[in-house]
Amino acid sequence: QVQLVESGGGLVQAGGSLRLSCAASGRSFSTYAMGWFRQVPGKEREFVSAITTPESTYYADSVKGRFTISRDNAKNTLYLQMNSLKPEDTAVYYCAVDRTGRGSRVRNQYVYWGQGTQVTVSS
Repeated sequence: QVQLVESGGGLVQAGGSLRLSCAASGRSFSTYAMGWFRQVPGKEREFVSAITTPESTYYADSVKGRFTISRDNAKNTLYLQMNSLKPEDTAVYYCAVDRTGRGSRVRNQYVYWGQGTQVTVSS
């Protein structure tokens, strides 16, 4: 069992930056592929980014060039650096473990979801 806790969300103006963190329990974090998803009310939870181990990274087209996923295995923590934020990035952001280990973009291939952190970008 893995427990994930997201943090770092908040209110920011368009063009600003935020860094999200996802703290993981357990001793096997370094072996997991991880991902970030986001969801707005009334819409499906959508893929944002994933990172495998060894580290390959994957991004949704909508965030490529603006967001950077990374991990610190010594701290059991996953990050999402978000720059040049847009109002359409407003959502609850979730981290989760990728069962495939290959950087999946498919929601149902992820497990152990965190509770989410709200990101609001004002125009």
